[in-house]
Amino acid sequence: MTDMIDLTSIPWYFCGIGGSGMLPLAQILHGMGAHVSGSDRSNDQGRTPEKFDWLEDHDFTLFPQDGSGVTSSEQVIVASAAVEDTVPEIVRAKELGCKRVTRADLLSSLFNDEDAGIAIAGTSGKSTTTAMLGWILYDNGRDPTIMNGAVMKNFATAASPYASAHVGRGSVFVSEVDESDGSIALYRPTVGLLLNVSLDHKSMEELCQLFGDFLRVSRTRAVNLDDEEVRQLADGLDNTVSFAIETDTADITVDPASIESNPLSIVATVIDNRDRSHHQLHVAMPGRHNLSNALAAIAAASAAGVPVEKAVASLGSFKGLARRFDVIGTTPGAVSVIDDFGHNPEKCAATLRTLKAHPGRIIAFFQPHGYGPLRQMGHELAETFARELGDGDRVLFSDPVYFGGTVDRSEGSERIIRLIEQLSEATGKDIRADYIPTRKAIADRIIQLARPGDRIVVMGARDDTLTEFAEKLLPFLP
Repeated sequence: MTDMIDLTSIPWYFCGIGGSGMLPLAQILHGMGAHVSGSDRSNDQGRTPEKFDWLEDHDFTLFPQDGSGVTSSEQVIVASAAVEDTVPEIVRAKELGCKRVTRADLLSSLFNDEDAGIAIAGTSGKSTTTAMLGWILYDNGRDPTIMNGAVMKNFATAASPYASAHVGRGSVFVSEVDESDGSIALYRPTVGLLLNVSLDHKSMEELCQLFGDFLRVSRTRAVNLDDEEVRQLADGLDNTVSFAIETDTADITVDPASIESNPLSIVATVIDNRDRSHHQLHVAMPGRHNLSNALAAIAAASAAGVPVEKAVASLGSFKGLARRFDVIGTTPGAVSVIDDFGHNPEKCAATLRTLKAHPGRIIAFFQPHGYGPLRQMGHELAETFARELGDGDRVLFSDPVYFGGTVDRSEGSERIIRLIEQLSEATGKDIRADYIPTRKAIADRIIQLARPGDRIVVMGARDDTLTEFAEKLLPFLP
């Protein structure tokens, strides 16, 4: 697509410009010199007004989502495949004959057009690993363009707080790639990194097909040998850098005795088995899953030509991401509030496991990110909470986030709460699970429950206001 048009000479219009996938892409186009406008239902509803104020202050033109911003057949409309044809912008675009592209079409074109593209794939850990890898490359003078789904704290400033993208001056494009809509098939990576394969939006058979094809079209691969599915998919492929925590035959691994897990960080000695060198790693994010993410970033950086020693050193100054085990604050009574993107079984398990590695009761609030995903993975979610939580812990589910549309809402959070109760009872655990429809009532219940030493984790996706919810809880806790 980018071979046929000059990106800076046409007017781009983003439908849903404030979304976690759309905003960084809009920022990249804008940073390249293109004129970018758009609309967002959340802006019309008055949600996260500071974000939309920032966009307008930085020369993004915003319109109500009523079709009024689509005025010329020269505009190119960027909208996800999920955007319905009845949305006013789409109706108006069809009337005018505007070209429509999906987010994935545009992103993959930008990615494939660069001299070197590094793609991060997998069910969990993509955003964190993308940020880690982007920072390693930036810190080593490569200045990549980075497309992420979360705000990268190393690139965020007071003037640019929504740094889910970085527009670099180098010739490297780093991006997480999505399997949920099948668009992973559009990318042709110079380096393809595969983190893990587990149930999320598609069946395991579909996922293995997509991720296997992804590895085969990548010129060089970085793969996680701790993940059985990844190991099988990578079997027999050449030009591969492997990493693992548990598998000592991987190219890049760690000394198990050196792993030191702390509430807010993890430390380990990284071993490069290719030259037997040892390097001391410190990552300011807790949990073994983040140690695995760090090894993944180091392996992909190595595949891109950055020495392991330098990659490890760069991660010492990595600051993390917003909404990835993001500690909002701790009260005088030692109650901590954590904002987390956990929304599928694997992500939730990693967060809960990290919390359970240290003392204190857990109160977990989970807001499902849609009715469809809840139907797809509800039983696995229930199993995750029942397995990872322990006696005395609490879990609260609200209704799924819903911004409008025609989605089937007949099956909601009540079913998952019943499953958690049944599973915990079957294993003899005393886990209290509650379905409370509204966030206001959830907040009241958390404030009522909280006692000194608790860890309160707010979990969910596709809703920026969850951070605001977590921040507002803190002053009312003991």
